[in-house]
Amino acid sequence: MKQITATGTTMDEAIESALKQLQTSKDQVDVHVIDEGKKGFLGFGSKPAIVQVSIRKNPVQDAESFIQDVAAQMGAPVTIKTDVKDRDITMDLESDKVAMLIGKRGQTLNSLQYLAQLVINRESNQFYTVMIDAEGYRGRRRETLESLAERLADKAIRTGKDVRIEPMPSYERKIIHSVLQNNREVETYSDGKEPRRFVVIRPSR
Repeated sequence: MKQITATGTTMDEAIESALKQLQTSKDQVDVHVIDEGKKGFLGFGSKPAIVQVSIRKNPVQDAESFIQDVAAQMGAPVTIKTDVKDRDITMDLESDKVAMLIGKRGQTLNSLQYLAQLVINRESNQFYTVMIDAEGYRGRRRETLESLAERLADKAIRTGKDVRIEPMPSYERKIIHSVLQNNREVETYSDGKEPRRFVVIRPSR
C-alpha cells in the first residue's frame, strides 16, 4: 500500500502536498493526522501540520492483479474486463489460451472465481459476489446444464429411480433446480458437502 508523510503550514496544505506526490485524489486515500500544527504569533512558535496519507486499497484491482499473476504463471496471459454493479462483480477474461483458463468443465475457471472472491472479501466490510467468465463460456455451460437437466429428468421418470448429477458449484446447481422447478413429475434437492455437493433428481411419489 502506497503511503506518504507530508507537512504544510496547514493540514489542507499538507494533505494537498501528499496527494500531489501520490498522484491521486482525496476520495482515494485515508488521512491520519499526526500533528495539526500551530500558527504561532508573528512567525514565532509556529509548527507545521503533519499528515500521513495512504492510498485506500481497491479490492477489485487486487483481484484483477491476482488473476493476472496466476494466469501468467500458467502461461496464459490474460486481459480482464470488469463490471461492478452494487455488490455483484463480473470479470470477463480474454486470452489466446482461454481453454487453459477454463479447464475441464470449467473447473479452473471456477477455482479462479473462488479465489478472486476470497481476495475481494478478505478486507471488505461488505460481501461481494464474483462471477468470472471467459469468452462466453458461462452461457454455453448454462445451455449444456439446461439440456442435461431435462435429459436426466426424463431418465428419472422413465426408470422410476433417483438420478444423481456430478458435483458442481452452487450457481450451477441452481440452474438445474430452476429448469426443473415446474416439472411436476420430478423433484430436486442438493446433497453432500462442499466442494462435492451435488443435485439429485427424484421422481415425484
